[in-house]
Amino acid sequence: MCRHFAWVGAPRTLHALFFEPSYGLPEQARLPRWQQIGLVNKDGFGAGWHPPGGGTRVFRTTTPIWEDAEFPAFAREVSAGCVLGAARAASPGMPIEETANAPFTDGEILLSLNGHLNVGKTGVLLEAGREPESTCDSAFLAALLWQRLEQGRPLAETVEGLLYDVVGLDPNACLNMLATDGTQAVATTWAETLCYRQESDGVMVASEPQDDADDWTTVPDRSILVADGSSAQVRSLRTVPSAAPTVLPGEAVPG
Repeated sequence: MCRHFAWVGAPRTLHALFFEPSYGLPEQARLPRWQQIGLVNKDGFGAGWHPPGGGTRVFRTTTPIWEDAEFPAFAREVSAGCVLGAARAASPGMPIEETANAPFTDGEILLSLNGHLNVGKTGVLLEAGREPESTCDSAFLAALLWQRLEQGRPLAETVEGLLYDVVGLDPNACLNMLATDGTQAVATTWAETLCYRQESDGVMVASEPQDDADDWTTVPDRSILVADGSSAQVRSLRTVPSAAPTVLPGEAVPG
């Protein structure tokens, strides 16, 4: 599984977002506290950001984030108002390579997956001739998102529709997606954890709290979150046949 976060708000350096929180991505990668599957996210990490003027920039490596000696200095030099970070624990059988690491991008959107899906079951969704940049499941999911965004629909609507189609074919999929377009972050909870915090100058969305403060809001499972620099809106996703809900930290047990 993986850990990821997105910041939308006033510009901050990558160093401030990755390394200054007391339980930020390096700590969550090495010893996650909420993660449902897996104990360590050691198969690399990535950072993506939307620079002024549009487009995206991405840094990805297979080095564990707590061992990378170059990224902390690089991170002090980069600042952006919309940033996505991810640390990876590869699913069994998936390749360990930079192109298998989030964030994935089509040049305008960034995407991370905290989860897994069966490419064999969902392969019919990908148009003939399209090639994901890696054979891993999350790169396949990114290719599905890019082809759908070409239809011109809003990011949140496209992410939500993609989730329903994948889960309809693969009920065991775990699809905590996180996507950014430079002005907003769209996140889903589907069998993994998510929370957010409204700050004075933006919104932080993360797989789990980045510190021990009590102002984090847990996002219920089977939800979609849309956040911009001033607010976050959460609503329930609709039921998909054969997909049973999962109780996550901070939630009451149904019944």
